[in-house]
Amino acid sequence: MDRSSLERRIELAEARFEIGQLPVRYALAVDQRDVDTWVSLFVPDVRLGRHGSGREALRGFIEPQLRWFYRSIHLICGHRIELGPDHGDGGPVTATGQVYCRAEHEVDDRWVVMAIRYDDRYRRDGEQWLFEQRIERHWYAADLLERPQQAGFDSWQVGPPPALPGHDPAWAAFWPAHHAAPTDRPVVEGLP
Repeated sequence: MDRSSLERRIELAEARFEIGQLPVRYALAVDQRDVDTWVSLFVPDVRLGRHGSGREALRGFIEPQLRWFYRSIHLICGHRIELGPDHGDGGPVTATGQVYCRAEHEVDDRWVVMAIRYDDRYRRDGEQWLFEQRIERHWYAADLLERPQQAGFDSWQVGPPPALPGHDPAWAAFWPAHHAAPTDRPVVEGLP
């Protein structure tokens, strides 16, 4: 193996490692209510659609949302990272990923548990990797004492209804007549 090949492999491994730390740092910042750190994990020109762009707009959007619940625990696992094309000696500057999260929130006298998947876009800004976009999709949100089905998969009802699993094309192809809503469950002849 020549030196340039080894350097390239190390560069890609370092990029994956740095990107892999972003969701962990994000979860810790949310749970510690460290809004400054949380905002710093996003590119300076982050776009929020109708809510504006930039880190100050992001702060104005997220800080009120963090007050909907008191304590929280975000457990991160299962991170897939796909690096973008190489840009010469500097290596890739973009990447995408998906990461799973089990989040627990104290909401008044309830303990709401969520099964979440974040669909992320990352961008290297100088020497550091940051979130360019983060979309939260979830399977359910339910109080610890209820089953997700009992709550219509959305006990909290603070955002859009759960998008998963029906959002994924493979799911829709596997269950073509039953992918529209999270409560749809197909009846398959011959199976219990």
